[in-house]
Parts: sequence; C-alpha cells; structure tokens
Amino acid sequence: MIVRLGCLLVGYVFGNFQSAYFYGKLVGTDIRKHGSGNLGTTNALRVLGPKAGAIVLLGDILKTILAILLTSFLFGKGEYAELKFLLKYYTALGVIIGHDFPVWLKFKGGKGIACTAGLILSIHWSLTLVGILLFFPEFFIFHYVSVGSLLVNVGFFIWTIIAGQMGIFGAIPGNNLAEIYVIAFVIAFLAFFQHRSNIKRLLEGTEGKVYLTKHETK
Repeated sequence: MIVRLGCLLVGYVFGNFQSAYFYGKLVGTDIRKHGSGNLGTTNALRVLGPKAGAIVLLGDILKTILAILLTSFLFGKGEYAELKFLLKYYTALGVIIGHDFPVWLKFKGGKGIACTAGLILSIHWSLTLVGILLFFPEFFIFHYVSVGSLLVNVGFFIWTIIAGQMGIFGAIPGNNLAEIYVIAFVIAFLAFFQHRSNIKRLLEGTEGKVYLTKHETK
C-alpha cells in the first residue's frame, strides 16, 4: 500500500507542473483568462496557436513519462518488479489528478488527456496504435478534440482489460490485475467527468471545432 501511495504522490507532484500555464506566462498571457480557461493543449492551441499547442502537449506527455520513470526507479524493484505495470497505472493516475486538480492553482487545471497519452506511450506499442487510430481520423474529419479524447479513453479502458486477459502485463496475481482494471476505469471516468461541459455542448450541437491552422486573438 505504501508503494502505491508513493506512486500516486510522485505522480501528483509531477501533475502539478502545468505546461499551459508556464508557457502562457512565458509569452505574457494568463491562459486561464482566455478561451475556455482550461490549462490544456486544446485551449493553448486555440488561444496561442499550433506552436503553443505542440509544446503544451509535449510537456504534459513528458511529465507523465518522467513520473513513471522515477517511480519505476524508486519502487519497481524486488518484490514489485512483476508489478511494474500496476505501478505505472498508479503513477499516471496521480499525474492526471495533479494535472486536473493542481493544489497551487486552486484545483483548476486541465482535463488530463495528454497525461493519459503519456501513460499510453509508456505501456505497449499496441495501445499507442489504438490511441492513434481512435483519435486522429475523428479529429481530421470532424475536428472535435473532445470526441477523439473520449474515444481514446474508452479504447484505453477496453484495451487494458483485453491486455490483462491476454497476459500482456505478465504473470500478475488476480487481485493486482483487477487493480489495473479499476485504475483504468477511474482514469477514463475522470476524462468523461472533466469533459462534462463538452458532452453537453456536443448533445446541443454547439461544441467548438479545433483546427491546427487557426487560433483566437488574445
């Protein structure tokens, strides 16, 4: 239990590093006061343009990967060596919670999608492929980041269960495997929770589309 809490704590600390906030401050813009006010890739892209969106996306992906690397180094040895995937899921959950609810920004952050992408890249190539196939066709055809993000999270949850049953996570005891499934569900649930306003707008037909070549005027 202590190791699990350690992974969550390390992840939460890394998650508090808000790429969109720091990049916005670097260029003289408090991104919280523009667009949706969200501290994520989509709002950075809309408000500050493609370059900002790419940098914020990379920053949020990297903070998840770095957190996973650190917890793997700190805890992924000895009796926990066979539970490396479980520790990755716990760490990523911590990062996502820290990103969505950063303590130093009054618990108002982003939506955790880029952080989930960092976990996806850290798990298995087949999951990365699933994410690519679920996100990019929808985005380039319909231009809804929210829909692509939610599709990725649904695919992530389903893939986790399939991977567990196929033994991709290795010889993990049943209870620990169930933990991975629960964490995957919580991550997907958080994505839907953070996108609740987007879902409402999608149902009303008022959800904004995102184009890589366009951004709002500050």
